Amino acid sequence: MLAVQEAWRAGLLGWRHWLRNLLSGVVVGVVALPLAMAFAIASGATPAQGIYTAIIAGVVVSLCGGSRFQIAGPTGAFIAILATITAKHGIDGLQMATLMAGAILLVLGFARLGSVIRFIPDPVIVGFTAGIGVIIWVSQWRDFFGLPQTQGEHFHERLWQLLQALPQLHLATTLLALAALMLVIFNGKLPLLRRLPAPLVAMVLVAGVQALFQFEGVATIGSAFGGIPQGLPSFNWPQISLARVIELIGPAFAIAMLGAIESLLSAVVADGMAGTRHDSNQELIGQGLANLTTPLFGGFAATGALARTAANIKNGASGPLSGVFHSLTLLLILLVLAPLAADIPLCALAAILFVVAWNMSDFAHFKHMLRRAPRADVVVLLVTFLLTVFSDLVLAVNIGVILAMLLFMRRMAASVAVQQQERGELAAELGQELPPDVLVYSIEGPLFFAAVESMERALAHSPGTPRCLIIRLRRVPFMDITGLASLEDIISDLKRHGAAVKLCEANARVLRKLGKAGILQSLGSEHYHADLPSALASLQAAESEPHTP
Repeated sequence: MLAVQEAWRAGLLGWRHWLRNLLSGVVVGVVALPLAMAFAIASGATPAQGIYTAIIAGVVVSLCGGSRFQIAGPTGAFIAILATITAKHGIDGLQMATLMAGAILLVLGFARLGSVIRFIPDPVIVGFTAGIGVIIWVSQWRDFFGLPQTQGEHFHERLWQLLQALPQLHLATTLLALAALMLVIFNGKLPLLRRLPAPLVAMVLVAGVQALFQFEGVATIGSAFGGIPQGLPSFNWPQISLARVIELIGPAFAIAMLGAIESLLSAVVADGMAGTRHDSNQELIGQGLANLTTPLFGGFAATGALARTAANIKNGASGPLSGVFHSLTLLLILLVLAPLAADIPLCALAAILFVVAWNMSDFAHFKHMLRRAPRADVVVLLVTFLLTVFSDLVLAVNIGVILAMLLFMRRMAASVAVQQQERGELAAELGQELPPDVLVYSIEGPLFFAAVESMERALAHSPGTPRCLIIRLRRVPFMDITGLASLEDIISDLKRHGAAVKLCEANARVLRKLGKAGILQSLGSEHYHADLPSALASLQAAESEPHTP
């Protein structure tokens, strides 16, 4: 259900709710302003494009998404991916990849895959976001210290060049950056400023100092980008070609998957804060529409922003109107105050991103997981983190998820138990002794491809060849085709050695699969039973039947 539709049914669009949503939207819009510009610059776009993205994505996701409180726009998690795309394909390539990512998100939403994406393991998410935090932090050294331009395709190359260039730092730029960093960190302890958003305070005060003293050599939005245009963005349809689509399919999937993960995590956090329940599939559709729209008006990739969504709830929002007012606030600032942005130093925005990177890395959680998590999960965490920093973000997530899946399958396979039941135990259960030439095996756990070896090994070590072997399936929740094929081979092998085989106690789903695989037909309906007593009674009845010569 659309967020705005759900809010309408709940009566949250009435006039009595407008004031609280207006106030929340204004506050979040003010918070979003410096972040949108900082994220845009770090992604290789212009600060104006960051504002355009926040305005358009904010409206579209608020009205068409699946979370009542979601605030969308440029985010820090995108920086590493978008900066790489922009460096390789230019801003046009970034916008084209964003359009393709929007289409992918729409497909994911309509295919109802929203809940599946949330199953990505925690070590992968923590390692990935911590790695992105490190990348963002290092990428801002140049603007923070006023260092010369560095070259290098890989992280370790750029890091080494930045370390070598540190003695050439620009003093005025560094001092302004440190002042901005202190303001962001300690703003809450300043009596007159604690109620104002820390990033805004830092940006405005440092910009004021630069405008007053005009320090030579300090890079500003005016000197780097020529300021911010005062007006609405124009519509621009990108040039689409098959060759470009093929070239950008990988980056588009990276944007789509990261956008889906971050928006759904933000929606989950919003649900926990506000006691609501979001529609994950509709949220993906809303994000898809936003990413299809923003590039047409000069913007780039957007997703749900956790910090701004949390601020939205804390400031009293009750529905999607606050997201619309947040966009209108940014639009008003763009139309009225854009010329004042020329004196904003890039080092102030870099200081803001230093704090964003620290928050993203979630060092306390990362350290806790290193110390407390099982060893296999620690391996997944570290591999994902190191690949994110030193190799490729998409590769890091793919390898992390694959490792987590393999570890999960190993644990599931280890949990499958195939064992011969003791005769004394069965006598107590059945109230009668088991015939000496009859064996009963119980399978406990899912019988899938990774667990087949356990079953084959256990049955292969049966003491001799029994007259009848009964396999109990009551604790088998599901079977895959490999498990079914292995079971069929075991039944055929036992038959060749003259042993009868009976199955019993399968649940309805497993029973259907046994029938569909043809195992029940080849076994014979007289050899499947609802429970163990029925299987033994059938065996005894067959023994008592007279044999015709």
